[in-house]
Amino acid sequence: MAAYVIIPGIDGSDDRHWQSLWEKRWGSSAVRIAPASWSRPDLPDWVAAIQAAYEAASRRGDRVALVAHSLGCWAAAHWLEQTRPGTVAAFLVAPPDPRGQAFPREAAPTFLDLSARPLSCSSRMVASDDDPYCDPRASAFLAHAWQAQGHFLEGRGHINSASGLGDWQAGLDILRGLVDR
Repeated sequence: MAAYVIIPGIDGSDDRHWQSLWEKRWGSSAVRIAPASWSRPDLPDWVAAIQAAYEAASRRGDRVALVAHSLGCWAAAHWLEQTRPGTVAAFLVAPPDPRGQAFPREAAPTFLDLSARPLSCSSRMVASDDDPYCDPRASAFLAHAWQAQGHFLEGRGHINSASGLGDWQAGLDILRGLVDR
């Protein structure tokens, strides 16, 4: 049985976001991170929040899947690099390009110097060809650098509430393929 650590981006995910809908679906099998710095993300704070959520989730399932969106992808990757946990998988959706013009430099300065390195676990990365925070070339580079299997969508923007995905069944299928491996 899998447990899930929900790692949203800046300000968390609203009630219409696929992460929030999945969290409701999973009930007690899901744990959302709770950093103190949602609006002005501080990387050490987010990494500590992932660690706390991971510890709680690992008591609920024999395998833990990190379900990250946007800036949460970078926090998850950094946590994985520092921690190298055993039974974990990473589902990374719409990571922003830290070198891109739309990256929230002022709000998240502690995330600026991160670079993508091979992840220590099985992983999938999903990106859209029209994400305002990461162009297709940068998305492909991140998937390759993280050694994550890339899934590329057309016309889904930042793959968030504004994308109109609702419960996002296709994303859930990609995640299940990762977790069920």
